[in-house]
Amino acid sequence: MCGFAGFWQPVVGRALSKAALSDRAQRMANTLVTRGPDDLGVWCDEPSGVAIGFRRLAIRDLSAAGAQPMVSRSGATVLAFNGEIYNAGELKRGLLESGVNDFRGQSDTEILLEAIEEWGLDATLKKCVGMFAIAVWDLRERTLQLARDRFGEKPLYYGVQNGILLFGSELKALENHPACARDVDRASLTAFARHGYVPAPRSIYRGISKLRPGTILSIWDRDVTFNRLQTPRPYWNIEEQFALAQLAPFEGSDDEGVCQLDHLLSDSIRGQSVADVPLGAFLSGGIDSSLVVAQMQRQSRRPIRTFTIGFDAAGFNEAPHAAAVARHLGTDHTELYVTAQQAMDVIPRLPDIYDEPFADSSQIPTFLVSQLARQSVTVSLSGDGGDEIFGGYARFAGADSLWRAVGWIPSPLRQLAALGARTIPGLGRSGRGSFLRKVYHGSQVVGAKSFQDAYRQILSSWKSPEQVVLQADDRPGASLARPLRDRYREMMLLDSMHFLPDDILTKVDRATMSVSLESRSPLLDHRIAEFAWRLPMSMIFRNGEGKWLLRQVLEKYVPRKLFDRPKMGFAVPVSAWLRGPLRTWGDDLLSEGRLRREGYWNSAVVRSAWMAHLAGKVDASARLWPILMFQSWQDRQRTDIAHRRAA
Repeated sequence: MCGFAGFWQPVVGRALSKAALSDRAQRMANTLVTRGPDDLGVWCDEPSGVAIGFRRLAIRDLSAAGAQPMVSRSGATVLAFNGEIYNAGELKRGLLESGVNDFRGQSDTEILLEAIEEWGLDATLKKCVGMFAIAVWDLRERTLQLARDRFGEKPLYYGVQNGILLFGSELKALENHPACARDVDRASLTAFARHGYVPAPRSIYRGISKLRPGTILSIWDRDVTFNRLQTPRPYWNIEEQFALAQLAPFEGSDDEGVCQLDHLLSDSIRGQSVADVPLGAFLSGGIDSSLVVAQMQRQSRRPIRTFTIGFDAAGFNEAPHAAAVARHLGTDHTELYVTAQQAMDVIPRLPDIYDEPFADSSQIPTFLVSQLARQSVTVSLSGDGGDEIFGGYARFAGADSLWRAVGWIPSPLRQLAALGARTIPGLGRSGRGSFLRKVYHGSQVVGAKSFQDAYRQILSSWKSPEQVVLQADDRPGASLARPLRDRYREMMLLDSMHFLPDDILTKVDRATMSVSLESRSPLLDHRIAEFAWRLPMSMIFRNGEGKWLLRQVLEKYVPRKLFDRPKMGFAVPVSAWLRGPLRTWGDDLLSEGRLRREGYWNSAVVRSAWMAHLAGKVDASARLWPILMFQSWQDRQRTDIAHRRAA
């Protein structure tokens, strides 16, 4: 796991010297030092104005033979690669059969590089099983190609700023280049208020994008002015793969389904357990992490390392459940109980860890458990992806039930009824749990034009973000190209395309990388997802609960009584903290004078929500947390700019 950053500055007139190119690339890369504390590498193409900087976290082939940016044997291709290719051995065998046999080391980077040169980028990525973000420079074609893994486990930003193409693993690396304008995009801010994250392909900055999962962006030398970049092309389209899976439904028995999923998961974990550094796993005691740990322990000759954190706050502590699973499986378990103060001490660090505004409050415990694991291991496996792929969210049933109740009503009538409900004075400001407030929030969903729009509303922190964002630009949310007949499948697919990469995987990547820990997600092996999409719904949802097939596989290794309980999530009591120890912090960030001066938020709406929350009239923490995170991020930006000017 690593981080890279670079730029392409068109040579118009006098070119930058190699020393200048190298210095700028090095400065950009060094902002990513926690992603790669082991080594720094820089490569430049002075005639073209291209420079790439790389920070390495050595996981496989710890020698200098694995250093990056890496140049191919022919000298024609340069690769910067963040991630892991789990089937590198299989790819290497294919290369050997093709006559490529002069390997300098044992790294998956070299195998990937030589495969790209031998088979081409698109064909190579289709063969890969792994997580990755890559930049490939072809010296002969003078072409830069950027690519990202299928589900978006690894991040990649890019954009043209002041005529220079910038790219990198995190936004902070692009910010370090003097061309980066840092102009906040109002459409992105509006989306952030709604979701608590900035959805791809947007970033918080105008002109900077996130590369979508499963796509490749090619930039040619003839596009040297970068007036208009090409649209990224998919090498793996999740909707198309889902549709193909539906055309070949799984027709086996329940037992055959359990056997095949068990085999696929075992194979995935075997591939993801390869590392030349200590390896362990996060363990919450839930279905997904318990299944990953069970398979890891079954394949290991000694107790594997597992990690969990606990809280004394009632309703927020999964540590006892994790400990029970660990005892049953015989893992070498580490448990750390964290005080409220220790958890809150993380909050000032969040703008640096998540260098783009990010407001999923489970980012706090995710960082803490990553910090705990890093004291013992360099790689940690997790159960991320199980909820999206195998239908684990309780909200699915509620959303389906609500739409069955109102979806049959013609859209114009529903929207008229919703408009009428929202015009009732004070409806949206009614007290917590009141009937009127439930009517107000229900009206937001009832007025939706489609089920996808209704589901988007259900997931929104601010149902109407234009009320709180000044100069808001509330563009339609991303939707499926072809709506599905089955609403459960539709929600699972939507979550896999958007919520999973932009929230869950972003949260885990930034938290783990901030402490130089590599996280791997065996359930996101695309072969497992493609198998899950073939399953009949009876193998996903049964007896009123999701993840039926996962539960059956887990029961082979762990007694049901140890995991059969309501889903708790990985949360912290933000609502209570804001009324108590975080009140002064919130008062400062949400002061009326500051809100008016900065001009991003409607001060009247924000202050009303803040005061109502403090008075206990309503729990507004889900709506306030995105604003607080943006305000904290703004403070970090001002400090960073001041330091640059002083330097």
